[in-house]
Amino acid sequence: MDELYPGDPNYPALLGAIPSPPTLYVRGAVTVDDALALAIVGARDATPYGVEVAERLAGELGARGVTIVSGLARGIDAAAHRGALDAGGRTLAVLGCGIDVVYPPENRALARTIEAQGALVSQFARGAPALAGHFPARNRTLAGLSLGVVVVEAAERSGALITAGFAGDLGREVFAVPGRITSATSAGTNRLIQDGAKLITCWQDVVSELPEPWRRMIRASSSPTTQGSPRPDGQSDEGRVLAMLTPDEPQHIEQLIARGGFEPSRVAATLVALELGGWARQLTGQRWVSVGARARRT
Repeated sequence: MDELYPGDPNYPALLGAIPSPPTLYVRGAVTVDDALALAIVGARDATPYGVEVAERLAGELGARGVTIVSGLARGIDAAAHRGALDAGGRTLAVLGCGIDVVYPPENRALARTIEAQGALVSQFARGAPALAGHFPARNRTLAGLSLGVVVVEAAERSGALITAGFAGDLGREVFAVPGRITSATSAGTNRLIQDGAKLITCWQDVVSELPEPWRRMIRASSSPTTQGSPRPDGQSDEGRVLAMLTPDEPQHIEQLIARGGFEPSRVAATLVALELGGWARQLTGQRWVSVGARARRT
């Protein structure tokens, strides 16, 4: 077990930038690469829809070099950790108990895997139980470790909403996955969207909202399905946007929005997908060009 203090060279830079950052106890390893981190949190009593979405988002982001941060709780948290691990990515579990305590106990095997492929992190002394009063502080640390927080399913009164509130207070992005209006587990996420959280439906929606320096750190997926990706279908968003790009005449994103009649957020997400697939390149000033076959092979 390691101890990390604010100001230490290995202390997470994002967390160190918040007011009164805590001392951290760590099992596993927190690395420099974990600065590119997004939190995925949500309901403990998750629906199959929520679990599927959390695993998919975590896997798609984790495969592209994003560290997934969550709280090792039942439901959405556990699904997010599993999704990142299954994709070969890194994940950090922020505990509301001592670093030597696993809560809930049924996640012991998951905790061991996280320790081997990321880290367990706690600000509480060894042996500290998982008390209700610990979790608001845990949620603040979880938000502080992340560039943004994605909420997947949350009731009106939910710890995930507290985490989202801390993210907003700390100047981090807040994202929410929409859910059925008749589902109690989506009432909190739908309310977040009404209050201004970014509605997301895919990993591209998340990445498109990151500041440019962080976006450039996203790598192409290492999964076999995305290596040497075929040219996008002409009827898809990617195919329609790509058809408007040329290798030698840069197009400003506003031109693409006007020409294609797209929603601005959809164009931004689509351009990110084209960039990561090797079909487009961003120049200075939000100008874009297509990338020819020869350039893609080099």
